[in-house]
Amino acid sequence: MGLVYLVQHAEKDAAPGDPGLTDIGQEQARSVARWIKTRDVRRLFSSPLRRARETAEAIARELNLAVTLDPRLRERVNWDGTCAFETFLADWRESVRDRDFIPPNGDSSRQAGERMRAFLEDISAQHGAVVAVTHGGVTTDLLRTLLGGHKLSPRLLHDGVPPCAVTTATDMKITEIASVAHLRSP
Repeated sequence: MGLVYLVQHAEKDAAPGDPGLTDIGQEQARSVARWIKTRDVRRLFSSPLRRARETAEAIARELNLAVTLDPRLRERVNWDGTCAFETFLADWRESVRDRDFIPPNGDSSRQAGERMRAFLEDISAQHGAVVAVTHGGVTTDLLRTLLGGHKLSPRLLHDGVPPCAVTTATDMKITEIASVAHLRSP
């Protein structure tokens, strides 16, 4: 059985480029790590971007697992500060509206969703649960690819996936979307 927990990275610093986690984000990462420790996780993957790596490192410490970086888990586009943030947001909104729009220095929503689907397909044959720390946009792109955009809440499309939310896939089927219940538990 292919059980995959897609973990949205924790809260990041509001800065261009490749920012790390805030103090709150560090605590969110430790909280999701404690929750994941109760699962039978065998492998841990992460996007190569710093915010995801730092989240994965907190999980790795709790599980005593190595982190495998996989570029397919990276965000569809990352604001690097070379354009105004408002321009980046306008391109982001356009890529949500038009799944085939390719923003500068990024992938279209459709391309990102397909790359995430390929990742899931590749790891779904593994025994035991897998954790993949990734990003909200690309997780939403995957959900749109597997489920169709009409099955997602407009809030998720507009506001994105909350920090450290967990989306669960079992045998390539989405069984839970952006759960944050583990963040409220002691």
